[in-house]
Amino acid sequence: MQTPAEVERTALLLPENERAKLASRLLGSLPSMLHDDDEGLAEALRRDAELDHDPSAGMTMDEFRKAFGR
Repeated sequence: MQTPAEVERTALLLPENERAKLASRLLGSLPSMLHDDDEGLAEALRRDAELDHDPSAGMTMDEFRKAFGR
């Protein structure tokens, strides 16, 4: 059996779309933990509405990578 570190190394070799699918499946396998103690959900909804109103307020994935070095 592989260690978590080995699984991570293998997963990081997958193409981006396959990593996204895997991440979604892994997150979906965790128990639901919807807590809004820090108003994170409210902030996410506010930002989503802001982008719906003004799409130019967002950034592309390339812009994000350039800004945050990813």
